[in-house]
Amino acid sequence: MKPKRIILIRHGESQGNVDKQHYEEIPDYALNLTPRGVEQALEAGKKIKAIIGDEKVSVYISPFFRTRQTFANIRKSIEENITRAIEDPRIREQEWGHQRSVNENEEIKKERDKYSTFYFRIPDGESGADVYDRMSTFMETLHRDFRKDDFPENALLVTHGMTLRLFLMKWFHWTVEEFERIRNPKNCQIVIMERQLDGEKYKLVTELSKRDA
Repeated sequence: MKPKRIILIRHGESQGNVDKQHYEEIPDYALNLTPRGVEQALEAGKKIKAIIGDEKVSVYISPFFRTRQTFANIRKSIEENITRAIEDPRIREQEWGHQRSVNENEEIKKERDKYSTFYFRIPDGESGADVYDRMSTFMETLHRDFRKDDFPENALLVTHGMTLRLFLMKWFHWTVEEFERIRNPKNCQIVIMERQLDGEKYKLVTELSKRDA
């Protein structure tokens, strides 16, 4: 059955969020949460528990270290609610290719922002459009899971800012321009989609920050 809620959350604050120098020394997937990121995840777990109460939840997790660590801390509050928790590489962060210097990465970001966040392909990495395609195949799996009679009342995705936005873009059929006007959620921001009374459509009930026009 379709869940009554789809809950998405960006990982907690990571080493790369506070010091971009780490991107020169540590592969993106291996960046860890900071102590503040751990606290954010613990607090998010309490908030999710307050939202779902005694309802059950099926969890999908990006395999990056920071998302796995985020879920490990969320799990402390919702352990009894979880029916299944699986890692799915398709909801990982946008690929940035090999490790580069901070200056190189900043230049790429400037070029991407000038060209298009969605269409610009990171050298040796992915474009937003590539991640969108990943979301398309992930959603096929998600909808197959939803058709199971024993699927719980909630689905939880522990993922990344860009990936989360592209999931919403695909789900709600946003245009490229609509996608690019939305900012990434903050670390451990909880984004909720609720199934409407017709039983088919979902409404995004969390307001996301928009870029200045």
